[in-house]
Amino acid sequence: MARLGILSALAALTPSLAFAHSGGAHVHGFFAGLQHPLLGMDHLLAMVAVGIIGARAGGRSIVLVTLVFVSAMVAGALLGMAGIGLPSLETGIALSLVVFGAMVGLAKPLPLAAAAALTALFGLFHGNAHGLEIPGNADSIAYAAGFVLATSMLHAIGILSAVKLARWPTRVHTAEFATSLVGMAMAAQAF
Repeated sequence: MARLGILSALAALTPSLAFAHSGGAHVHGFFAGLQHPLLGMDHLLAMVAVGIIGARAGGRSIVLVTLVFVSAMVAGALLGMAGIGLPSLETGIALSLVVFGAMVGLAKPLPLAAAAALTALFGLFHGNAHGLEIPGNADSIAYAAGFVLATSMLHAIGILSAVKLARWPTRVHTAEFATSLVGMAMAAQAF
């Protein structure tokens, strides 16, 4: 876990690794959308954290929290594709890591309504960043489909991780503490 923390801190201090948003030139269809959440540290950590948040809440929250995030992400992408950018976009994405890390680090999971509201808010930011990058052509739908699929797969990894590591909550808390640290470093870079 110490290595995870060190790697997370190094990634956060390297802007090209920490921020996945470099403009629309890389958006070219389904496979680009599929790989994008895997290549941006901000997305990778946030998507896995959302899965862990849903799993820790248990019951129907496992599906609802992740579904709310994906729905809000799609709504944010649609706003971006319409040319509407959210204010302080990169800061909002960085803060999502801080908040998601804190949510997992809490001794007790948040109630479903609070978890859903926070994941929806930050889902808008993550989706909006990508909607602003997607060009208005036929590849945009394929890119969005790949992005949604990759996001859902990362949520599933978070859910499985939380279930498999339930006997070792310290490891989950350590990973999410590292996620919060990455978010704080990214937020500092955004200012």
